[in-house]
Amino acid sequence: MSRSLNILLIEDDAIEVMKFNRVLSTMDIKHKIVEAANGEEALTVLKVKEIIPDIIICDLNMPKINGIEFLGILKNDDYLKYIPAIILTTSNNRVDVMECYRIGIAGYLIKPLKYDDYVDRIKKLIDYWSCNELISQQ
Repeated sequence: MSRSLNILLIEDDAIEVMKFNRVLSTMDIKHKIVEAANGEEALTVLKVKEIIPDIIICDLNMPKINGIEFLGILKNDDYLKYIPAIILTTSNNRVDVMECYRIGIAGYLIKPLKYDDYVDRIKKLIDYWSCNELISQQ
């Protein structure tokens, strides 16, 4: 059975944030989205622990602390390392993909150029995680 997710979206591009929110607004289940513009903001959100996300969706190329640096910090935290982190990026660089999986991500998605493909990919991603058993809901 699917359930509502708390999602931490780490994305510095305002248009990408709007696209993501638009897709989620069309879904039957309403999910809570907390936004951070970079890894530094995301770490602040996570340290406050007001909301512990069920999943983290993270871009790679961001200012201050980029996606790979953020993942390294996240996966070294004894509490936060169990939160599934999914990369959503334009980078199909093999080195980036391999490094992210080495660090311990749960998935790596390339942002499609066509909006319809983007909608399909995001809906599948959210549907998949909304029916998983997640640490934060135990």
